Amino acid sequence: VQLQASGGGLVRAGDSLRLSCVVSGNTFSNLDTGWFRQAPGKEREFVAIITRSGRTTQYSDSASGRFTISRDTGKNTVYLQMNSLTPEDTAVYYCAADPYYSGTTFAQYDYVGPETLVTVSS
Repeated sequence: VQLQASGGGLVRAGDSLRLSCVVSGNTFSNLDTGWFRQAPGKEREFVAIITRSGRTTQYSDSASGRFTISRDTGKNTVYLQMNSLTPEDTAVYYCAADPYYSGTTFAQYDYVGPETLVTVSS
């Protein structure tokens, strides 16, 4: 399984950004997918997850109400729509996938894509 994240960039506080993660090498419908991030000097943290059915999502407290995770089965892609960005959202973001539900625990994900950097200026 290979994951390729994209969509990061430099934005201003209050702006929106959409991250994409294309999944290849496995049946997309067999995988739960999540987003994680790591800010400078901080530990990696969970952001959001969407189950393989697309029916269940979960968000961190900081993402809830501002971020939306979704998936497009036809494109084998998972999205993270981020609105009302703040400088505290500045981090490298990772998408991760697993054939078994791994929830908020990054270490349990079998597949992780390369990072994409999000920088939010004040």
